[in-house]
Amino acid sequence: MRLHTPPAALRAEIEAAGLPFDEILDTVHRALHEDLPGDAVDATSQATIAADARASGVFGARESGVVAGLGLAALVFHVVLGDDVEVTDRLPDGSRVEAGDVVMRVAGPTRGLLTAERTALNLACHLSGVATATSHWVAALEGTNARVLDTRKTLPGLRALQKYAVRCGGGVNHRFGLTDKAMVKDNHVIAAGGVVPAFRAVRAAYPDLPVEVEVTDLDQLRALLEVGCTEILLDNMSTEMMAEAVAITAASPTPASLEASGGLTLDRAREVAATGVDFISVGALTHSVVVFDLGLDLQDHPHDDLQGQD
Repeated sequence: MRLHTPPAALRAEIEAAGLPFDEILDTVHRALHEDLPGDAVDATSQATIAADARASGVFGARESGVVAGLGLAALVFHVVLGDDVEVTDRLPDGSRVEAGDVVMRVAGPTRGLLTAERTALNLACHLSGVATATSHWVAALEGTNARVLDTRKTLPGLRALQKYAVRCGGGVNHRFGLTDKAMVKDNHVIAAGGVVPAFRAVRAAYPDLPVEVEVTDLDQLRALLEVGCTEILLDNMSTEMMAEAVAITAASPTPASLEASGGLTLDRAREVAATGVDFISVGALTHSVVVFDLGLDLQDHPHDDLQGQD
């Protein structure tokens, strides 16, 4: 299948959203290659649809939620069809929709529309699922000072897209990888001989790098505050212990942000936020999200019996 260069305006839009365009384009190419490797053709469309047939189609929401990845869906159609596709009425990513709402329209050669359909839907449905799940947490935390964070528990190769979808849903991104922030977890603590030695080791080696340290009890919290640690993760603590951790931190001369993590569920979100923690990190936003139901319906398509033509 021949792959086309997408419009410069679409590239600029995707880059303006903080996404690495070349990496995203490579993801789209690899996804299309899964359907049509090399010079393969879409056998079903080739057999049932005339080469010159054209159609228009509507992307519709089949449930309520927040959409994301519609620009990526448009990118897929342009990669497959080049300039011979028209994408209109595309809602901005982050838009809240209801079942039955039109989120995007496409028009072009029917064969190409159907070739691009599944890849476009795979991206938009998954990212809309992430955005919608995030929006539920944001709604649960409304009126509190807590913000919902994503994690590095992302699908391989899709981290930038999944974290983008979290932003579309109103959430906040945690560190992207292992280089933009140090995160001292339990295994680092064991290896270093304690939370304070681990914190000091990171601070000595990388003095300008933000560092957050995970604690499992209040003694560890107090020890870190004493040595000036300003970002602390409260791992698998009870609600009561988190509330006490907030009080201890508030009384400390070291201003520190507190992140709650570990086995948190949406029905506990409000309760946890009420303790006064600054952030609640949720791996489920990306590692086990349910896709959002979007569909593409063609609206005008010739029904010629190709096999019966002379």
